[in-house]
Amino acid sequence: MIDSVQAVLAAFYGIGTPELVIILIIALLIFGKRLPDLARSVGKSLTEFKKGINEAKESTDDVVGDVKKIKGDVVNDAKQATGLNDTNAAH
Repeated sequence: MIDSVQAVLAAFYGIGTPELVIILIIALLIFGKRLPDLARSVGKSLTEFKKGINEAKESTDDVVGDVKKIKGDVVNDAKQATGLNDTNAAH
């Protein structure tokens, strides 16, 4: 991946490996103390996102179950209304 990034940077800006390393070192010096906090925040955000996805999935499963139950009730009511569910009519 670094090769592709390096190729893009070299194509646009003429930045090679030594320049890229120097830029990364400067970035670490400037943002180094904040990186653990940033990583922690990203981790918490991903955890909350996963929880939200799981809650949405559970909610969707509940709705599907409710719809299936209602469908079964409607079918049974329709059968009773038309007499198709009547066990005495078959004999």
